[in-house]
Amino acid sequence: MNANVIEAEEKRNPEPMAPVLQVLSDRKRHLVINVTLAILAICVIGVLIWQGLTAAGNPDPTVGHLSRFAMVMDTGILVFREGLEAILVLAALTASLVRTGKGYWKPIGIGAGLSFLASVATWFIVVAIISNINAPELDIQAGTGLLAVVVLLVIMNWFFHQIYWTGWIAHHNRSKQNIIESSKPTSVIFKGLMLIGFTSVYREGFEVVLFLQDLRLKAGSAVVLEGVLIGLALTAMVAVLTFVAHQKLPYLKMLVFTGIMLGMVMIVMVGESVQEMQQANWIGTTTLNIKMPDWLNTWFAIYPSAESLWIQFFAAVLVIGSYFIAQYFQGRKFAKVNI
Repeated sequence: MNANVIEAEEKRNPEPMAPVLQVLSDRKRHLVINVTLAILAICVIGVLIWQGLTAAGNPDPTVGHLSRFAMVMDTGILVFREGLEAILVLAALTASLVRTGKGYWKPIGIGAGLSFLASVATWFIVVAIISNINAPELDIQAGTGLLAVVVLLVIMNWFFHQIYWTGWIAHHNRSKQNIIESSKPTSVIFKGLMLIGFTSVYREGFEVVLFLQDLRLKAGSAVVLEGVLIGLALTAMVAVLTFVAHQKLPYLKMLVFTGIMLGMVMIVMVGESVQEMQQANWIGTTTLNIKMPDWLNTWFAIYPSAESLWIQFFAAVLVIGSYFIAQYFQGRKFAKVNI
């Protein structure tokens, strides 16, 4: 083979090993991600076991029975979960805009930033409204606890999220495309895209504000703020990797992982809320003659009460059932596409 043939071959395929190296790189990246997720899961489970075996439980429902650490972690997990969803929505909206080179992604980013400030303002408004409610403290805690459970059940409903991803994101993408392709002035397009960025993220912030009111009444604003900062720090790391480093992260796996963690939070919140409603005489109390270990009370708010156990079981079935229903409809939709 002469020099001209070799040169022509190099021009045609300058990097013959590139596909192999790409495959190895992808495998290595997936391995690192899976190992990291496994380590995080082991750490979380290890902390739960350690706390359950070493900490004295407090089965008395008339006093606070969730530790400060548990409340901080509950807050951080929820904020991180909602932050992941907001990042996923923004990534879907800005993916095509970055390639245009017209800077259309900037007003969406500004709108997202304004939605964060609006969420902070909403926090103070909701706190002021709750503070001015003239009702017994137990009734207020029971009401905010019930609201927190409803919000958490919506967040954890997988069937709802199937509709959300296909409907909510598609709606914003259609609105975005209509604004960009319109013949309106640049200033109008800028404002329209900014509004899309605002509404796509503010929904997550509003849910977080409503949910955290129950924890604020139980543990105080300082504890909630600590958890919020942890959740925001984790969200910021993912945002930097997504929008600055342009890394394609395993969002689905991350959402499922945080969803499992939120499932444990949900069990705790439901148990807590049932106890509060029983203390406020909203529902009755049927005590069961069951001896439970203290760590079940400390970490999962599971008490020997028929009402508490049944409602916690129903909430778990609702969330798990919604996951399988969502998978079923997704499979049917995929089958119809391939017919």
